[in-house]
Amino acid sequence: MQIAQLTKAEEQVMQYLWEIEKGFLKDILELFPEPKPHTNTVSTILKVLKEKDFVDYEVRGRQHQYFPLVSKERYSGKSMKSLVKNYFEGSYKNAVSFLVEKNEMSVEDLEMLLNELKK
Repeated sequence: MQIAQLTKAEEQVMQYLWEIEKGFLKDILELFPEPKPHTNTVSTILKVLKEKDFVDYEVRGRQHQYFPLVSKERYSGKSMKSLVKNYFEGSYKNAVSFLVEKNEMSVEDLEMLLNELKK
């Protein structure tokens, strides 16, 4: 199954849903910092995420309890591949070099990562 790209707002809702694993609209809203978005806004985003097959829900009385259908790991992997493809000519080496050059990743971090990969 092909995974769709999410907007920033959709991604934010998914981050909260991944964090709580299952929740009602009010549970997701509580996680937003102030100023919180309007209930209708988050409700619409959840509807779009359902249409994109990212979430589903169980009916609990008169409310929907939402849960993710796509894991954070799966989406992160897809996002990383897309980032590397679109901005670093498909080269993970170029991506890591960029992080080191911009001081987002230290040489020590890189060495630790290489040691972990060797295990």
